Amino acid sequence: MDNQFDPGLLVRERLKELIPYQEVSYPEVIKLNANENPYDFPAEIWRDINEMLGAQSFTRYPDAMAQQLIRELARCYSVGEDNIMVGNGSDELILNLMLTFGAGNRVVIAVPTFSMYGIHARVAGAEIVEVARLEDFGLDVPGIIRAGESAALVVICSPNNPTGNSATVEQVQAILAGCQCPVVVDQAYVEFGGQDFLPLLDSHPNLVILRTFSKAYGLAGLRVGYLFARPRVLQYLFKVKQPFNLNIFSQTAALAVLRCRDIFARQVAEIVRQREALYKAMRQMPGFDVLPSDANYLMFKTCYPAVKIFEGLLERGVLVRNFGDPLLTRYLRVSVGQPEENMIFLHSLQQVIAELGEKD
Repeated sequence: MDNQFDPGLLVRERLKELIPYQEVSYPEVIKLNANENPYDFPAEIWRDINEMLGAQSFTRYPDAMAQQLIRELARCYSVGEDNIMVGNGSDELILNLMLTFGAGNRVVIAVPTFSMYGIHARVAGAEIVEVARLEDFGLDVPGIIRAGESAALVVICSPNNPTGNSATVEQVQAILAGCQCPVVVDQAYVEFGGQDFLPLLDSHPNLVILRTFSKAYGLAGLRVGYLFARPRVLQYLFKVKQPFNLNIFSQTAALAVLRCRDIFARQVAEIVRQREALYKAMRQMPGFDVLPSDANYLMFKTCYPAVKIFEGLLERGVLVRNFGDPLLTRYLRVSVGQPEENMIFLHSLQQVIAELGEKD
């Protein structure tokens, strides 16, 4: 009987072809691969979170609509509470967008970019149209608009992951005007630089802006994302939202973080200073082309195979991001760490270069 059961016969062909996103864990390394906030979570905010939790916080279901958190987000960003939705990380919100608008429809994605857009689109059964970025990784605005004419969703990232460059207001406005569908602008890294497109929400009913607490606000381990959109868009997203999708601990922590944004603003300022120092140091190294960045990471091109640099750094206890993307075969990405971590990365990179040079 067991031999007659083949679950693959019941799975869509496109889903069978999907390569799942699976991170390999490397213990006891300097982690500069995931664009996280490298600093310890502030002790004073830990105390605030503990004081906000009650005896029944873990025994009861959380607020399904995260009303306190949404109220605080509305206050911080001067938008209406009916313009906000929160999720279990931006990933859940991306999947909700794909399920709502992309399923059975065309989704336009400007590539190379964050791989989860394509993965979630495939899970939702969407037809994916990739529009390649220009040679400098800028947006091909006319190409996006042409592809978007028959699309149900357009997705761009600014600052873009992994390239670090940002779109302009004029580019986003042109795409919004040229596409009669929701245009998602993922701004996960906007606290570190680039243009904030939230002011465009009042004048563009098809704009959706994604944000996260995982990067600047140090809550990557708790998975809290949020988006801004018009109520007419949100009414459909709420149809696919999971009930109780954001647990009470994550809601409480995000609320505490918002009330202490000044602490994280100082961390962000230091990360930006370290990013510029890292950029300057790497530009002086032979064999690398380092891209300027508005985010908390740098992408760089190497004259050596990227995997050799990646493996050489890993042998020295430094983990950076190596891509499986054919558009980025000679590129790597390094997150900005604490100053001593950045120095170890630079020293290790010099050692790897010297070793590869000797071998060649």
